[in-house]
Amino acid sequence: MNIEIIKAPVITEKSNNLASESVYVFKVDKKANKTQIKQVIEAKWNVKVQSVNTVNVSGKKRRVGKYTGYTSAYKKAYVKLKEGSTIEL
Repeated sequence: MNIEIIKAPVITEKSNNLASESVYVFKVDKKANKTQIKQVIEAKWNVKVQSVNTVNVSGKKRRVGKYTGYTSAYKKAYVKLKEGSTIEL
């Protein structure tokens, strides 16, 4: 089990609203699968995971002056915990 799979929590208005329903959002390694994400979350925070949904977020086009480019693409995981489990971020 590689704990570096979880890169960072995603802190947005939407993710804060989901946290009240025991759903937490994390940026994860692009090569990580749902089983690996579940194992790392359960080991790191000592909670029980009910389900994991993943989304591949593509990079957005950005422009700085005359130069154009893209932001980095990443994978996002929505982790739903079982009743009574919480994570302090």
